[in-house]
Amino acid sequence: MRRHTRILTAVTAAAAAAAAFGFAAAGASAGTRAGGALPRHVFAPYFETYDTSGGLAALSQQSGAKYLALAFIQTAQAGSCTAYWDGNTSEPISSASFGSDIATIQAAGGNVIPSFGGYSADTTGTDIADSCSSVSAIAQVYESVITTYHVPRIDLDIEANSLTNTAGINRRNEAVAQTEAWAAAHGHKIQFSYTMPSTTTGMTSSEEAVIQNAIADGATISVVNLMTFDYYIGTKQNMATDTKTAAASGHSQLQALFPGKTSRQLWHMIGITEMPGIDDFGPDETFTKTNAKTVLSWAMRHGISTLSFWALQRDNGGCPGTKGAGTCSGIKQRTWHFSRTFEPFSR
Repeated sequence: MRRHTRILTAVTAAAAAAAAFGFAAAGASAGTRAGGALPRHVFAPYFETYDTSGGLAALSQQSGAKYLALAFIQTAQAGSCTAYWDGNTSEPISSASFGSDIATIQAAGGNVIPSFGGYSADTTGTDIADSCSSVSAIAQVYESVITTYHVPRIDLDIEANSLTNTAGINRRNEAVAQTEAWAAAHGHKIQFSYTMPSTTTGMTSSEEAVIQNAIADGATISVVNLMTFDYYIGTKQNMATDTKTAAASGHSQLQALFPGKTSRQLWHMIGITEMPGIDDFGPDETFTKTNAKTVLSWAMRHGISTLSFWALQRDNGGCPGTKGAGTCSGIKQRTWHFSRTFEPFSR
């Protein structure tokens, strides 16, 4: 994802110490706190942690979004093995950073999904797996997020340069597998999600290669959440139709990667992240209120795993006509329209 602009494609790696790459069974998404487990089908929009204009817990309550993906965690500089929220050294992975808000959300029956990477980190070498050369150190950072915030899932946003950094890809997947083994040994239930860009015809070959490497490294993947916006095709798009074609192609690609899975299981390995309103390309790529209803119905019918959008702070009509804004959708809408449209998906 780009900060203030581009969104992620999420792939979720289920918690397990399995030696092979597999599909998470129903109920495997339970978190380490009772009340904060992810439902089998979850709506979890992204929250821009670098935007301090509204509190995390307050906006969760106001919007009705019980589950949120928090973007992003990254290193302060390339070559480091120490991660911070937004790469800001004043925001370490500790209860002092978002801990109170996360606890409030969990107490209300929700939870959060911390997200590593993002477009900024992926283009500056500050994604933890690109930055740090030690697999065990990367795994320790993932483990610290789990024990500090008691979360059921960690999201990994892989795009731009991170999609071709083969050393980083392998380290990341090895660290995921190591963390899953640690979690199983210590009684934690954890998933990992990979977020990657999408075309209207699914994943690119480099994105498929990320999953193939995870299979080889013994990391468990449970959901591929596609970033269904910012296509830059140059013509007017129906964004709901594009979501469907991207997901259908993604389903076929996953079928080739996981030939032992049923069609239903493969659909439950898919997630979708939209960008409500006008995306970075401009008005020809506008995800409308009608598109949202169509996508919700489609997502429920196919039983996908995760429905998301970028980002909670954009879910208002404060800047009609503006493309790719970080704090508003660019279309006329009521505040929290998209959150309240998608919230019934969590079940």
